[in-house]
Amino acid sequence: MSSIQEVKQRFGIIGSNAALDRAIFKAIQVAPTDISVLVTGESGVGKEAIPKIIHHLSHRKHAPLVAVNCGAIPEGTIDSELFGHEKGAFTGAAGARKGYFEEADNGTIFMDEVGELPLGTQVRLLRVLESGEFIRVGSSKAQKVNVRVVGATNADMLGSVEKNDFREDLYYRLNTVEIHLPPLRERKGDIHLLFRKFAQDFSQKYRVPAVRLNEEAVRVLESYRWPGNIRQLRNLVEQLSVVESDRELGAEVLRSYIPEIDRSNLPARSEKAVSSAEFNTEREILYKVLFDMRADISNLKQAVQSLASGHMPEMNTTQAPSPQTGLARYDTYSPPAPSAPREESYMPEIMSEEETLDVESAEEGADRLSLQDLEIDMIRKAIERHRGRRKEAAEELGISERTLYRKIKQFNLG
Repeated sequence: MSSIQEVKQRFGIIGSNAALDRAIFKAIQVAPTDISVLVTGESGVGKEAIPKIIHHLSHRKHAPLVAVNCGAIPEGTIDSELFGHEKGAFTGAAGARKGYFEEADNGTIFMDEVGELPLGTQVRLLRVLESGEFIRVGSSKAQKVNVRVVGATNADMLGSVEKNDFREDLYYRLNTVEIHLPPLRERKGDIHLLFRKFAQDFSQKYRVPAVRLNEEAVRVLESYRWPGNIRQLRNLVEQLSVVESDRELGAEVLRSYIPEIDRSNLPARSEKAVSSAEFNTEREILYKVLFDMRADISNLKQAVQSLASGHMPEMNTTQAPSPQTGLARYDTYSPPAPSAPREESYMPEIMSEEETLDVESAEEGADRLSLQDLEIDMIRKAIERHRGRRKEAAEELGISERTLYRKIKQFNLG
């Protein structure tokens, strides 16, 4: 059996990270078998290397290794691409055609982005995995195929299963053995090694001296998160090899190509984690709500004091009627201090529920008034001021005459 180091040399894998070595070791162990394998990891971590290792170390190494990007095939044609079709099966099917599974017979098929498969295609794939049978599009005859399936995904497969976007039985059938490849940010010691390897490759390709980094640039390179992983690093080295005239590069050059490269190499925040910034924001919102509530209570005190002394507060009757009572919500205006911005404060909606409100009187202490009593008092005084003219009283209260009539009848104010 091949060793991890031999496999790295054979397939051009760079790095000495423990998680990477573990993934290669698992690939070596499962290669002689025919069990299905699911390769997981972020986009750009090099998942395509694992099916190559598995295939070339297996007894299927003399048969084809067929790679299929499931996410790049349109949903309407993916069944035909994977399983083939018969002549006349659909518009444009001028002749019969083999699918990828037939082409990979006795070999290995690598299904990249397997999580993107439509549900109908998932059923067909499950049948292949369980019985080795498939049916061409437009045919009714089942055919046998002997294929080893290696899938790969950068998606949260369990999350897709919970959302019913991916079949649970197919997931566990594919995931007989899972091989996870770590992201580049977790392989800090391998980043500069990969940079140097890519620099040599592009030096030979473009026939130019290899670019190299000074010490400060290496530190900046290793501290970056690399969201695009190895693919992003490779693209960066290619740009530097072609564009830069100087062969020794500093941190400023890296910053010009990746402005955010000075960001910390800390782990990504999970969906459930709460950062300190978010916590502070939520705390500020809570404080603001509490201060607004305090201001509302203060305004309510002033309004009740005005009512108790027989004076109606200034009201803005432009507000829409309350859905609870049909009465308008009134705005009271307090002139701001010369140095303070203008603020508006609101009285509560006049409610018909038997709730009570504690109000402190500045002169007499705390009085307990019912919201319903407050509503009745306001209606009675409005009618008295307008000498029984309900239309004018309703306009002052900001409600319709019909609503006022209903309130008078409800509270026996007639």
